[in-house]
Amino acid sequence: MVDVKMLSGLRLVVVGLAREGIALAGYLGRHNLAVTGTDLRSETALGPALDPLKKMGLPLVLGEHPLSLLDEADLLFVSPGVPLEAKFVQQAVARKIPLCTESKLFCYLCPAPVVAITGSSGKTTTTTLVGKIMEATGRKTWVGGNIGQPLIGEVDQIAPEDIVVMELSSFQLEYFHGRLNQDVDLAALPTSDPAALAGLLGDFSPQISAILNITPNHLDRHPTMKHYVRAKRAIINYQGKSGAVIMNLDNDMTRAIGNQFGAKVRWFSLEAQPPNGAGLVNDNLVLFDQDLNPQHLATKSAIKLRGAHNLANILAACLLAREAGAPVEAMQGVITSFTGVEHRLELVREYNEATYYNDSISTSPERLLAALHSFSEPMILLAGGRDKHLPWEEAAWLMLHKVRDVILFGESADLIAEFIEATRSHVPSAKTVVHRTADLAEAVSLAADLAKSGNVVLLSPGCASYDMFKDYVERGRQFKDLVNQL
Repeated sequence: MVDVKMLSGLRLVVVGLAREGIALAGYLGRHNLAVTGTDLRSETALGPALDPLKKMGLPLVLGEHPLSLLDEADLLFVSPGVPLEAKFVQQAVARKIPLCTESKLFCYLCPAPVVAITGSSGKTTTTTLVGKIMEATGRKTWVGGNIGQPLIGEVDQIAPEDIVVMELSSFQLEYFHGRLNQDVDLAALPTSDPAALAGLLGDFSPQISAILNITPNHLDRHPTMKHYVRAKRAIINYQGKSGAVIMNLDNDMTRAIGNQFGAKVRWFSLEAQPPNGAGLVNDNLVLFDQDLNPQHLATKSAIKLRGAHNLANILAACLLAREAGAPVEAMQGVITSFTGVEHRLELVREYNEATYYNDSISTSPERLLAALHSFSEPMILLAGGRDKHLPWEEAAWLMLHKVRDVILFGESADLIAEFIEATRSHVPSAKTVVHRTADLAEAVSLAADLAKSGNVVLLSPGCASYDMFKDYVERGRQFKDLVNQL
């Protein structure tokens, strides 16, 4: 079994001290490894989150990433919030200092099987479902990664018979490609276990992995769509022969990628019935064996989650759980009782006979499309935030078809309004009214004034939150507070 002692003798730098960076620096420090943490934010801005590292006496360089730190660095652990293109990281690459990240180190050290999930949307719902299904089998289950708490602090407590379920983002998966370290002279690194370190810094994919879908996203961070897709592919590219790949047959990109993996792929689909996969038969969710014999999971009417996209998430979760050894009975109990994850089409309350939903996780037009498709009731949509350089044409078209009032806020309000008006000539029957507000509080107040009996008021921004909020969680919780104060 691989041991973290392979890092003994190396001078480690953790770049970015948000949740993941703090957890990793603390773990490395507890194992008496030489680690320094650095963040562009000041000590005041980071606040009490730094207290555990201060108590350990770990060296911290705050308010800057001085290049002098690289003079005494043997390995950088880069947090997901730090772009690979950042000057400090690129200087490390130029100096042939190897790069890694907390999630890759965790996967490499973890003694238990890892089930890993990525995709442009649906990751958290699917990860949560798989975790609950595995818990229902009675097996000790650990859920984390890009959801909840980083798992590196728990790795020493995980047993080989346990199961780990991880959500992984493109920012984390970039570092699963060994090509990042292809120019590193491993022989020059002062490690007691060169083979183990080479494994950590090389190509890596978990043995049970899923790509739920790939649509344009995070193009404000990834230089191109090709770069984004390449990052996602790391979750499956480097599996052994015994690995399992779960892919979406209905998504053009995942279908094209999955076709390259042959018999390892387990497809899920709302439109087809794939052998060894999962799909729909007469409004029943089913698993198929190789001969297409169906194994009943649930009827569509028994599912409490809204939207066809959530049916796809459920099918993917059941395939992943099957690969991890879960019986159908465990799947059935979970998928028919599960009501969703916070900020994902979350029912907030009914007020004056209108129903309010929080979909703050909608940080791209693609997620907004899925949310709009989930309702047939007359809708009042709250949208806006920081644009991620993604296409808005399809979302504008659907808003004109399905939304009575669009209430815009944030940096992208004018941009979204322009797309709606440019599309209006193609939808001559549209009566959608567009409103602009200064902030979310004003948007909620206007929505309450406009809402009528039987209406749905939906926060599904379609944009990042960083123009007004720390993250989508803060945005969603403010929305819920405002709605509950009505």
